[in-house]
Amino acid sequence: MQNATPAAIVVLVLELTPAAVFGLAAERVGQACACWPSTLRTALPALCALPYVLLSCSQHMFSWKWCALYAALPVAIAWLLGQAAIADPEQRGNWRDAIILLTLGLAVDLRWFEPAWPSGLTGLGKLLLIDAALYGFVAIRRLRGTGFDFHLHWSDWKTGLRELAFLTPLVVGLGLALGFLHPHGNAPRFSMIPTWIYIFIFIAVPEELFFRAWVQNLLERRVGRQAALAITAVLFGLSHFNKRSAHFNWSYVLLASVAGIFYGRAWREQRRVPASAITHASVDAIWLFWF
Repeated sequence: MQNATPAAIVVLVLELTPAAVFGLAAERVGQACACWPSTLRTALPALCALPYVLLSCSQHMFSWKWCALYAALPVAIAWLLGQAAIADPEQRGNWRDAIILLTLGLAVDLRWFEPAWPSGLTGLGKLLLIDAALYGFVAIRRLRGTGFDFHLHWSDWKTGLRELAFLTPLVVGLGLALGFLHPHGNAPRFSMIPTWIYIFIFIAVPEELFFRAWVQNLLERRVGRQAALAITAVLFGLSHFNKRSAHFNWSYVLLASVAGIFYGRAWREQRRVPASAITHASVDAIWLFWF
């Protein structure tokens, strides 16, 4: 993390803590939240504004506009998902789910909220949105079958590495043919494991949580397994349209869509985010170290 000031480290810990709690004890947290008054359940995520307040004040860039947004948006997510839980107890997917996922996806892809954060620390804003959505989908919506679980199983590695073995020759061959990949192998090998862990925690898990645990999970209930896999893979690919390019990066979109199929296969085998995150993190690490 760039510009890792003491305040930034405190904010990082604050933002990682809810994700860790949900990843280790989601069912117990959901049951506990269900006992609270509905007003408290809905208003509690306004505390998501705290990390923004701490960091922005330390950097002398506090804005009431952004503070209000980071207090109101998590509350709106909780309220909408509370309404979705009532309107859609079968959890087949509701228009409120779609609005929330679309808003969060566009906010991250189009970098709507990045001006609120210091340069080099915009990733903290993304983590804050993940916390707000986790609270809504886990504690309020009680969405089943997400597989967001930090208790790693041997089967997660088996599935994740199997899909990596299927995907790697295909995506490397296609990437080289498109001129998107360029072999180099210059990265220091001693950093491979720490880098893989960083990618797993801060890139792969959040993206797999969003695209597989929420989007693909909900789509399966509406359109079936195969269609959900294909649609989610395309959406995942399109989310990379502005990465590493000032224009529509169609090569990246195509390769990410192909990769998304295998990430989705890894997730849906036992509905486990760690499995698809292992595939995802390994692909990104191979790209970083050899291409």
